[in-house]
Amino acid sequence: MKLRNRLVRSATWERMADERGHLTPRLEQTLLRIAEGGVALIFPGYAFVTAQEQPNPGMMGIHDDACVPGLRGMTDEVHERGAVIGLQMVYGGSLTNYRPEGRLIWGPSAVTHPLTGVTPQAMSHEDIAALVEAFALAAGRAQRAGFDCVQLHSSHGYLLSQFLSPVFNRREDDYGGSVQNRCRIHLEILAGIRQELGENYPVLIKINCEDFIPGGLTATDSLEACRLLDQAGISGIEISGGMRTKDPETFFIKPHILKPEQQCYYCPYAAEVAQKVSAPVILVGGNRDALMLQNILDDTAISYFSLSRTIISEPDLVNKWREDPTHKPRCLACNKCFDPEGHICILDRKQS
Repeated sequence: MKLRNRLVRSATWERMADERGHLTPRLEQTLLRIAEGGVALIFPGYAFVTAQEQPNPGMMGIHDDACVPGLRGMTDEVHERGAVIGLQMVYGGSLTNYRPEGRLIWGPSAVTHPLTGVTPQAMSHEDIAALVEAFALAAGRAQRAGFDCVQLHSSHGYLLSQFLSPVFNRREDDYGGSVQNRCRIHLEILAGIRQELGENYPVLIKINCEDFIPGGLTATDSLEACRLLDQAGISGIEISGGMRTKDPETFFIKPHILKPEQQCYYCPYAAEVAQKVSAPVILVGGNRDALMLQNILDDTAISYFSLSRTIISEPDLVNKWREDPTHKPRCLACNKCFDPEGHICILDRKQS
């Protein structure tokens, strides 16, 4: 997988897919504008992998073969614009308030989510095996749909990150306790995808550096999980952090980060991981200054940088940086782009 630069559009739920999780013209045009804007690798918003489990509205799916044809046309268009595109795959678990009544919601343990109030059903070994297979089959669909890679979403409180977090994972079997056990489902999913698609198809992961909640995943345990995944052949590691709770301090999208010292807020964690693994490490979180990113690239082993809010505001930001590395993004880091009608910069919404 060859990239034209070191800048990535981090997976961001756009709220633009239809009720079935299928691509819409609006979502397709959003992604094509990003491809035209100069980023190397695009991750659309996370895609759900099982038909019964859509954690959020307007979310894309990769849960059945009917998703593939529309996505194939879009990925072809992205490639024509010089970018590559991956698909982030997720099982949401108890981090959902979207139609939870009457549907099966799995979790590592039956722990009520502090934000949503949803209590999941603790997964049996048979449930885990079924989910591992669902991820592998979803990756196969992603490949057939023209995606250049897939990424496992193991951040922010969704199911895979819950398995890593002692707050949510209270199991006493092979999937709980030690980091090796808490990471077991990740390793099994990676192995399942390799069995489905071979060793050469890239599989990345987005993982918390810490949960930043009492009793949650620590930086030490996260680093150990990254080393286990690296030894198993993961193709890339995107370092994020934080959980969705009622405490805004745990939120992973930090607002009002206009000062340089507030930016690139997961850099110390990502730099440490990058020293200890052979897989490329991607830094996400407050990446707003091209010159600062160049300094991080020069001074650490971090390989790539993910952007989201700045790309929502300026899809062509990377092209602007190519012309003028001192260009300051117009994004205010106000987080008001995350709107129920679809993620649109508030400056564009005001203009319209």
